[in-house]
Amino acid sequence: MICKHLFAFLLFIASSANAQNYVPVDAGSKVHFVIKNFGIKTGGDFTGLKGEIYFTPNDPASCKFNVSVSANTIDTDNPSRDKSLRSNEYFDAPKYPEIRIVSTKIDKTNKTASGYYYFTGNLIMHGITQPISFPFHAENRKDGYFFTGDFELNRLHYQVGEDNAVLGNKVIITLKVFAKKN
Repeated sequence: MICKHLFAFLLFIASSANAQNYVPVDAGSKVHFVIKNFGIKTGGDFTGLKGEIYFTPNDPASCKFNVSVSANTIDTDNPSRDKSLRSNEYFDAPKYPEIRIVSTKIDKTNKTASGYYYFTGNLIMHGITQPISFPFHAENRKDGYFFTGDFELNRLHYQVGEDNAVLGNKVIITLKVFAKKN
């Protein structure tokens, strides 16, 4: 029995050793969103990237993402709107300071070109956890990886604002995240 547990532990250590540890950085990264406001596409960005990424391109099963941005950093190029979005009407940034994405599974896609993967995991926002999944691309850089992907969500599923005729419910999130070796 001890031998069986020791073997499982060593297998876990070996698979974890294959994954490279990376840290997401704001410089060179962009977390962008687009939503319709009064029928016009309006965008904004979040900063304050932090977290951990374990990534090995040839072993997606060992890959893990746990990355967050600061809800307080929302920037729509309109300080009055940003203040409103940080309030308890929307993101309630003082109470829920982070927006976090955590993987539960990474797979390769069926694309023949290398560097394409599929993210399955959870998005935690405004104190609510919802499952998400989307394809992404990983580009090897000299000092890390550049991850790009996008997905859609319904802001009402996270209780961000209320349903109304002025603000759309569908939000498109575009991720362009540079992660350096740790």
